[in-house]
Parts: sequence; C-alpha cells; structure tokens
Amino acid sequence: MTHIRLFLRLVAASLRGQLRYPASALLLTLSQFLVTGIEVVAIWALFDRFGSVQGWRIGEVALFYALVHTMFALADALGRGFDILGTEFLRTGSFDRLLLRPRPLALQLMAHEVRLSRFGRLLQALAVLAFASVAAPIAWTPATVALALFCVAGGVALFLGILVLQGTLAFWTVESLEIANVFTYGGVEAGQYPMAVYARWFRRLLTFVVPLACVAYYPGLAILGRADPLGAPGWLGWISPLAGFAFLALSFAAWRVGVRHYASTGS
Repeated sequence: MTHIRLFLRLVAASLRGQLRYPASALLLTLSQFLVTGIEVVAIWALFDRFGSVQGWRIGEVALFYALVHTMFALADALGRGFDILGTEFLRTGSFDRLLLRPRPLALQLMAHEVRLSRFGRLLQALAVLAFASVAAPIAWTPATVALALFCVAGGVALFLGILVLQGTLAFWTVESLEIANVFTYGGVEAGQYPMAVYARWFRRLLTFVVPLACVAYYPGLAILGRADPLGAPGWLGWISPLAGFAFLALSFAAWRVGVRHYASTGS
C-alpha cells in the first residue's frame, strides 16, 4: 500500500509539472488525438471502398482498433522511464540515484514521466469503441465489460513488458534500440486488424512470441460473439489475456538480470 501511495504521488507530481504549461499540454494531447485520427480515416476509406475484408466489417475491426490503442496509450504513458533509460539515466549516471533510493526501481521509472499527451490517443480509442458498439453491434453485458477491462489490462502489461525489455537492452547498448518499435508501434498497427487476415507465420509470431493476439484478437472475438475463422475455441478469449501478464513477468525477470549487469558510469 505504501508503494501504491508513493506511485500515485509521483504520478500526480509529473502531471502537475506538465500542467504548468496548459497550452502546451493541450496542444500535445490534441496532436495525439489528431494523428491517430488519421489512421481511423484510412481504415474507414478502406472499408468504404471494399465494404469488407475477408468477411470482416468495419464495426468489428473498429473494436480491435479501439482495444489495441487503449492498451498502448496506457502502457506508453506509464513506460516512458524505460523508454529513455539509456539516454537519460544510464549515460548520465542518474540511474545510480535510483538505485540508492529505498524504493522499487520499476515504480520509480514508471512514475518518472507519465505523459499527459497520451490521453489524446486514449480518448480517440474510446471514441472508436463507441462507434464499434453501434456499428458491430456489440451487446455490452457485465460479462463482456469485464472481459474488455481484463483484456485491456493484459494488453497494458504486454506493451509495458516490451518497453521493459527495451530498457533492459540499454544496459548493454546504452542506446535505445529502434528494434523495439517493431513490437510497440508495429504491434499496434498489426493488432488493429483481425489476426485471421495475416499469414500463418505472422499469426504465430503474434501469438507465441509477442502474444498480441491473446490480449486483443481472441478476447475481441468473445466480445463480438463471433466464432474464430481459424478454429480456436470460443472459451480461449476469456483466459488468453493472462499471456500479457506472463510476458510482463518474463520481461521483469530479464530486467533483473540487466540491473545486476549494471556497473555504473565510473564517475
């Protein structure tokens, strides 16, 4: 409980610091809303031209889009510390200060800079979710609402795990490797469409290596009440978000190895 209170206090301090310049914070949030909105226009144009893609309608795809962008917006807001670990902490030696504080490293990094601008992406995703609820349509019941919250939590854990791995690599490279963007931004782009439209090898990659399908595709099918064209059982979507938490646990296991490898800057 002490750690939670500290985390909330650090988050509040970060947000207050950004709100000292309200115009800048508003413009950054608005830019995130508009930039992601361009992607929505592209998807709408695709379905306006072809009507459906392999039997998937725009309302159904909108649900996958909303879920994935909600997950990533929350994870990106919380994972800034891991993203800049190499450039702002390890290279400058500031990481030593974090080690000296009697608080968990992960908590300090997650609360380092909670980016208010990412709420622009979140608001845009929620707007798309409202559209999907009407266009699909989706029968929201207590069970499907609970499943949506569960899969979003699993997705936040998954994307946060990717950022933790990116930070872990910085213990050996210092630089933040762009390869991580393949699984963060690339994963967002891939996850906003049903996995059934992709090649088998790519589906396996996004199921067993980076389990994006487990936190978005299968729960999305359960929320829609639609059978999987690939033959997966319907109950899978109700438990598959657990893969996101397992991925985060493995990421933190690698993180602990990286912390033990750290040898300070020597100055």
